[in-house]
Amino acid sequence: MPKRLSVAYVKAHFSDCIRKVEAGAAVVITRHGKSVVALVPAAELQELDRLRAAGPAAGLATLAGGWKGSEEKRESGKGAFVAIFRLF
Repeated sequence: MPKRLSVAYVKAHFSDCIRKVEAGAAVVITRHGKSVVALVPAAELQELDRLRAAGPAAGLATLAGGWKGSEEKRESGKGAFVAIFRLF
């Protein structure tokens, strides 16, 4: 679970936040309690770019199937798969 920090906190402690991200943590920056941006390690950003370029046919959607009830989620377009794509 990424650490959630306010814009004000990150502004005051930016170097510390960068060190945490360099160590592999993700930091979600919030404004008025709502997530607005995330700091992630560069390697994770590269993976995200790869998934975006691959598109749904070669990305996370290919995980559908393999457990009870997963086919219904994939066919209905609802559930975990949709939520994952909304993050990107």
